[in-house]
Amino acid sequence: MAEPAPHELDTEQAWHSIPAPEVLELLKTQSSGLSADEAALRLKAQGPNQLEDASPPSVLSLIVYQFQSPLIYILFLAGAATLLLQEWVDAAVIFAVLGLNALIGFTQERRAELAVHALGKLVSPKARVIRDRQDHDIPSVDLVRGDVVRLESGMKVPADLRLIRTTNLRVDESLLTGESLPVSKDPEPVEPGAAVADRRGMVHAGSVVLSGRATAVVVGTGTSTQIGAIAKGIRQTRRGETPLQQRMNRLATIVGVVVAISAVLAMIIGIVLGESWTDMFLIAVALAVASVPEGLPVVFTITLAVGVRRMAARNAIIRRLPAVETLGSTTVIGSDKTGTLTENRMRAVALRIGDQAVDLDHPSHEAPSLDRVARIAILSSEAVLGSETTNETGDPTEIALLELARRLGAEPAQVRAQYRSLHEIPFESELRYAATFGELDDQRWVMTKGAPERILEMCTTQADGEPLDPERVRQAIADLASEGLRVLGLASRRLSPEEPLTDQSLRELDLAGLVGLMDPPREGVAEAIQGCHEAGIRVIMMTGDHASTAQAIARQIGLLTDGGRTITGAELDQLDELDLAEQLSEIAVFARTSPEQKLRIVHALEEAGEIVAVTGDGVNDAPALKAAAIGVAMGRGGTDVAREASDMVLTDDNFVSIHAAVETGRVTFANLRKVTFFLLSTGAGSIGAILGSLVLGMSLPMVPAQLLWMNLVTNGLQDLALAFEPGEADVRTAPPRPRTEGIVSWLLWERTVISGIVLAIGTLWMFQDVLGRTDSLEEARTVALTTMVLFQVFQVGNARSEFRSVFSKSPFSNPFLFLATLAALGVHLLALHWSPLQTVLRVVPITDPWTWVRMIAVASSILFVIEMHKLIRSAARKAARSRSQA
Repeated sequence: MAEPAPHELDTEQAWHSIPAPEVLELLKTQSSGLSADEAALRLKAQGPNQLEDASPPSVLSLIVYQFQSPLIYILFLAGAATLLLQEWVDAAVIFAVLGLNALIGFTQERRAELAVHALGKLVSPKARVIRDRQDHDIPSVDLVRGDVVRLESGMKVPADLRLIRTTNLRVDESLLTGESLPVSKDPEPVEPGAAVADRRGMVHAGSVVLSGRATAVVVGTGTSTQIGAIAKGIRQTRRGETPLQQRMNRLATIVGVVVAISAVLAMIIGIVLGESWTDMFLIAVALAVASVPEGLPVVFTITLAVGVRRMAARNAIIRRLPAVETLGSTTVIGSDKTGTLTENRMRAVALRIGDQAVDLDHPSHEAPSLDRVARIAILSSEAVLGSETTNETGDPTEIALLELARRLGAEPAQVRAQYRSLHEIPFESELRYAATFGELDDQRWVMTKGAPERILEMCTTQADGEPLDPERVRQAIADLASEGLRVLGLASRRLSPEEPLTDQSLRELDLAGLVGLMDPPREGVAEAIQGCHEAGIRVIMMTGDHASTAQAIARQIGLLTDGGRTITGAELDQLDELDLAEQLSEIAVFARTSPEQKLRIVHALEEAGEIVAVTGDGVNDAPALKAAAIGVAMGRGGTDVAREASDMVLTDDNFVSIHAAVETGRVTFANLRKVTFFLLSTGAGSIGAILGSLVLGMSLPMVPAQLLWMNLVTNGLQDLALAFEPGEADVRTAPPRPRTEGIVSWLLWERTVISGIVLAIGTLWMFQDVLGRTDSLEEARTVALTTMVLFQVFQVGNARSEFRSVFSKSPFSNPFLFLATLAALGVHLLALHWSPLQTVLRVVPITDPWTWVRMIAVASSILFVIEMHKLIRSAARKAARSRSQA
């Protein structure tokens, strides 16, 4: 069999376990690179080095998405029925409602998608490659397997690379692995089964070179990279329904069943009473059309859009409208650590000089020992702090040391200007230290920083010249490390003119101090986690970082308490599904986890009945973000892959914003529940009045046009205004809603039935009273319609709270509702007196003042009935809570 041409090679190997010379041989290349002709052939065979386009969804797909709801399907059926009955006005109104609903939803979601897409690209646009034995800067999309690439400090890694040669190479892989500290790299192979974070001889696309240089060969491009495989997987994963969508589907089913039963029941009653099949069929269809809550899809969309706007004000972009409520249902938040709970920036948080811990918030700038620490920190570091016109560059640890020096009163630029470097020993992972030799203040110095155990071996005295006690220093190192800090030792001494500028002079040094560094928690995170706990939401950490670091942060922010456990990814792999399910409630921190393990954790939580929110910024978080009920990605520091997998994007990358969004989500759901109860309870009154009139042998109290007017105009104005209702006092501390609980609770279904009975009885009584006195069917129907409109005015007040009295809420706390109620009354009065609307609605003016008094008195009865229901149910609720606590 003929050997394949080099450009046709598509080998899948554990490249990290193969020595570099063999990798070059397998890829049919050499350290001097490919020729331009061979690279062109390989590019044609392998395709460009880019991920699939993650552009925003098309306009058409977003429009189609707006019609994918059972409530919308019911409206389509209702519209079709009105067309068959040739009720052109009713049909026009229904299809106008469908169009308005789609327009609102499309506008909001299109804006969100464009905002997310504008947040930027991850992959480096340029790469430095060796071709035809010369260096070239080419677009990274043109890289192919077998290309030899050069890396330098500050570059983004353009593809998956196997290292050939390195010089002091340190790489930031946090977006891929969750590792918060820079990783030292070298060409040495490791075991085939090594995790991505432990592959020393590999650098992966999307990582950033912090310091050093390297030559490497491309072993994976595009979807064949680690980031590409994850991106491809999440695009092929179907996004599940949100809890709200599931609840909406159940509600639509209930509404559809009730409407169908009502129509069939009306038809049967009419036929039993001697009416013709044809007449009763038309009445049944008219009842079905009139009893469908046409305004519900629109008010749902507007309520969610209001929630989206409120979340945007709190730094959260919602990509799909139903997701706005999901955080309010969340029972578990699985959060990434680096960049979400923490600042994703190394800082010096502890300094020990001798036996003393220095207060870094109020250091004494006059102390010579602090001045020495600052000088060593500055002169042994190559990083540069940023200014108003330049960005900071260099290793994050060295940047943290420079910031420490500045806090101690030394300005890096000024100290460096006074120093003349004579020799440097750069940091190597084998050496575990870096050193500088030079002249300062007319004296020669050696200054070094590194692993504290290594620095301790070089020292004999403390900063004050007293003999060093190695055991006490080791204990100090252990104490700092136990707090999850990365510890560095700083040391120096004056050199005599004859001493060599080599590692032979790294002896008898003065230990200037021990510095503890960490990526600290974000401000407000501890309070946000406490708020989540008070709201009944469990917060867990899922990170690729080391267990000790994760535990330290978790303890600081109140996430890991005495009863909580920490397990690593390796330990997780030892648990089968049953063991994991049994231990899941005890584990607060999952450390050193891979993307697949994070996904497994999410699935296990969902199997346990939890509604899971996942936060993250890296490629390693993307599968879990996609699988969760709601995925929350970071907008500033996050990757395109993570944002594409998410339902919500935080523009400030802060966990505190998630806590605020939980509150907004709960308020949004509460408002959805209020508007749904209001619409269904008044709709129940309409159905009850129609069925009651048939049973009692009365004329229909309202015609379909009047029912539609009530549903869409007078009812609709107030319903829309309920979307702006502010949250109630207990919204933050109430426990999450059970997954099985619908948009309308059993309590509100009970209240809906009671309301429907009261509204039906009151409306029929007024209808029959006026019909008996005036013998005018048109006037009686006008009074029945107006009575129902007045019922709505009082019922909307009842709907503002599930348990609180209507009299305990100021009518001005929601000015939109107050104005909408006045507008609904005004519009209805206009209809009674304006000839065009009189003709369409078949109404007449009501001129008798006593009729108005009776209508208002009857309509206000709903306040008394619902207040009594709230009182009884609130008492029962308190008694149940007392029994459960006892």
